[in-house]
Amino acid sequence: MSQPPLSPVTHVSDTARWVAMYRAMESDRADAWFRDPHARRLAGAEGEAILRSIPKARDMAWPMIVRTQVMDELILRVINQDGIDTVLNLAAGLDARPYRLPLPAALRWIEVDFPDVLAYKQSKLADERPRCVLEYADTDLTDENARRALFNRIDASAKKTFVIAEGLIAYLQREQVAGLATDLSAQPSFRWWLLDLASPELLKRLNRTWGKALQRAPLIFGPAEGTKFFAPYGWREVEFRSMFEESLRLKRTMKFAGFFQLLGRLAPRKMRVRLRRMSGVVLLGKS
Repeated sequence: MSQPPLSPVTHVSDTARWVAMYRAMESDRADAWFRDPHARRLAGAEGEAILRSIPKARDMAWPMIVRTQVMDELILRVINQDGIDTVLNLAAGLDARPYRLPLPAALRWIEVDFPDVLAYKQSKLADERPRCVLEYADTDLTDENARRALFNRIDASAKKTFVIAEGLIAYLQREQVAGLATDLSAQPSFRWWLLDLASPELLKRLNRTWGKALQRAPLIFGPAEGTKFFAPYGWREVEFRSMFEESLRLKRTMKFAGFFQLLGRLAPRKMRVRLRRMSGVVLLGKS
């Protein structure tokens, strides 16, 4: 009996190529919400292979596209309204926001990831010019000492820091997220934290569909208490954008979305709240 093909996702960093393919798909549309001219180049052949091999991968493009657009909106709003001077992008992967968003030229944007990820990215974008002051920090965020040293160094030279953690915490253990939240909160200049959050119910569904493909990058963290998880570590919810609601607004949604929307309207209030909170983009502020 022949063995099933091995998943091209061999490490959590490979998921960055997968998500880059979704940005490329949206960028190809005539009515695209955003344009990422670097996405397909960054994804490479490996990104194409991941998209082909992951079950129902194309059907699940919508939440990744919605997440990108909603985060773009919140990033630009907070930077412009709060006078942010430093952006700290944790597990930045193959994100190209410093190259494609209309950012202030004096803004300091620091990308954190594994050394090989940052080296690959820099090689692919060597001929491109970022729109702000771009820096790289090759740090393993699960290494507490290295993480704290990095945060201390950034805080010492920043006045208002905006932290981004897109597609990161779902791959961490609960205690790792708690440690990260504590270390971020300890820095006086770290004002805002933008992340995406899934519910336990959604993680179960995704792991049923993608479990075999993501054996080496399993989805782990989805707190039953939602954003209240972060309260003991110094963070409060400022804004929650429901992934499903935003998908309707942006017209990038799942099949039969209208049917599920109708069911939601007929459901008891408690269930409506649970469904709305199944997945979302969250803006946290210091408590």
